Amino acid sequence: MKYSKIIGTGAYLPSKILSNKDLEKIFDTSDEWIQTRTGISQRHIIGENERTSDLAYQAALDVLKNSSIDPAEIDLILVATTTPDKVFPSVACAVQRKLNIKNIPAFDIQAVCSGFIFALTTADSFIKSGTYKKILVIGADSMSSITDYKDRSNAILWGDGAGAVILSASNEPGIIRNIIHSNGEYEELLHVPRKSETNDPNTIEMQGNAVFKIAVNTLDQIVDETLSGSGFEKKDIDWLVPHQANIRILQATAKKLEMSMDKVIVTIDKHGNTSAASIPLALNEGIRSNRVKAGNLILMEAFGGGFTWGSSLIRI
Repeated sequence: MKYSKIIGTGAYLPSKILSNKDLEKIFDTSDEWIQTRTGISQRHIIGENERTSDLAYQAALDVLKNSSIDPAEIDLILVATTTPDKVFPSVACAVQRKLNIKNIPAFDIQAVCSGFIFALTTADSFIKSGTYKKILVIGADSMSSITDYKDRSNAILWGDGAGAVILSASNEPGIIRNIIHSNGEYEELLHVPRKSETNDPNTIEMQGNAVFKIAVNTLDQIVDETLSGSGFEKKDIDWLVPHQANIRILQATAKKLEMSMDKVIVTIDKHGNTSAASIPLALNEGIRSNRVKAGNLILMEAFGGGFTWGSSLIRI
């Protein structure tokens, strides 16, 4: 049986930083108020001439360098994003062009904050079927482009960035189990309305308390679902690499796993919620800081608009 394994990670964050102190100048808030409720102290924001494909391309260059892979070896590009440069073509096609890789498939996957898990699941299936051998998987979002900076409860959350992995065919298990779900029933709890529905610019609308409650309950359930039948138990997991939405959600998931927060990769303080980019950014951070090591068992999980949610149990 063919397996797929992550053989490299990469990341890119825009140089512009929007701190909580900066937000204090925009609306009535404070650094203490934001950190207490979210765990965020700053977030990176795209520059005037930057787009999501620029972030994705830089993350791609980083992962290719870190994994010593020639771009010509890549035979599929997947980009998870909610904030494409244009309606079309896809961000994946833009990255393909910038990398000068021709005549391979490249497409986007839209599952908001769960996008990277959905893209990784897709890539894993392609490799296990024998269709492709090396896949570039990127999570990239410019959430500031759809953020209403007059909405205090919303604007404090979002940041921009991109993270990437190379998934390769392997003789040993890397991706052990993927689980993905969606339920469109709760659309209006977290969405960007159509232009015809409002005269305001298209920006994120979220009923934060309701989303928080559903997210905690859903991620609580997916921990059990992921481990059931996997051959592993909670105690076997070395690291939790979660979507960085809110520090309280991270703490609740760690508690479910009976895991110390010392075993949770936390980047929300520096990055904010970067949607599809947050898990690959956190994974890269864990590896670059020498905390996550070869052979470690990792649980990655996410919850996002749609609602969508998913998890991946992997061996690095």
